Amino acid sequence: MGAEFVQFSLAPILIGVLASVACALPGNFLILRRQALIGDAISHVVLPGIVVAFLVTGTVAAFPMLMGAGMAALVAVVLIEAIRRLGGIEPGAAMGVVFTSLFAGGVLLLEQSDTSGVHLDVEHALMGNLETLIWLRAEGWGSLFDPVALAGLPPELPRMAVVAALIGCLTWVFWRPLKLSTFDEGFARAIGLPVSAISLGLVVTAAVAAVAAFDAVGSIIVIAMFICPPAAARLMTDSLSAQVWWSLGFAILSAILGYVLAGYGPIWLGFANSVSAAGMIATVSGVILGLACLVGPRRARVGVSAGA
Repeated sequence: MGAEFVQFSLAPILIGVLASVACALPGNFLILRRQALIGDAISHVVLPGIVVAFLVTGTVAAFPMLMGAGMAALVAVVLIEAIRRLGGIEPGAAMGVVFTSLFAGGVLLLEQSDTSGVHLDVEHALMGNLETLIWLRAEGWGSLFDPVALAGLPPELPRMAVVAALIGCLTWVFWRPLKLSTFDEGFARAIGLPVSAISLGLVVTAAVAAVAAFDAVGSIIVIAMFICPPAAARLMTDSLSAQVWWSLGFAILSAILGYVLAGYGPIWLGFANSVSAAGMIATVSGVILGLACLVGPRRARVGVSAGA
């Protein structure tokens, strides 16, 4: 792993790892609250927000794109809660209605608007542009200590580092309220915890992770990392803290192994071209979940306890 690795692979791998960690952390609580599809919903509904932001500003700069995606995510959260409460239907159905409708609207806007001159299309929305986030100024591992070279890092890397650190800090600070309201909402209300505010805060945190990761890695990784690592970790342990650590390990393993296999796997098998890194990372996370279903110590058939 010499200068070529640092220049072409280090930044995409780090961005993939940070995006996976940022999504897996809130994903643990969403899985336990049976709201796993909220990540799927948010990663889809940011598309119309991004398209509207481009149509209004005429640029694909990061700030207006993030603002548009963030506004769309908040609108989706409000719509899901309104449909769930006013319609009296289960959360999964409300999420399905909202994210399919808004994503379809985003696709229609994308097709009817003049976006042919920019990298704003359905494929980019799904797959991201992870392979293109290379570090051109790097000349080797010594560039990690060179301020001039560090100034040439892809902006997605420090952005994802800040978001991952922020979500890690929020999880640590609100660990006890999150844990109590997730496992026993009635007891949490009885001791005075603002359960509704905690739930909204968790969804907003998930939205921040999804929006930040969306531009770099696309919706496929976002959806996979919200669900696969936490679900696989849930099959490994009954302890919440251990589950979180397992999920982080699975997320990091998926990002690194998926990126390496996307770049070198086809060559090892005799094919000429590499494959999508986002697709391979999501596939590896799905394989890990499948293995956990087969050998995880806390797996169980439906209706049968894990210890039986």
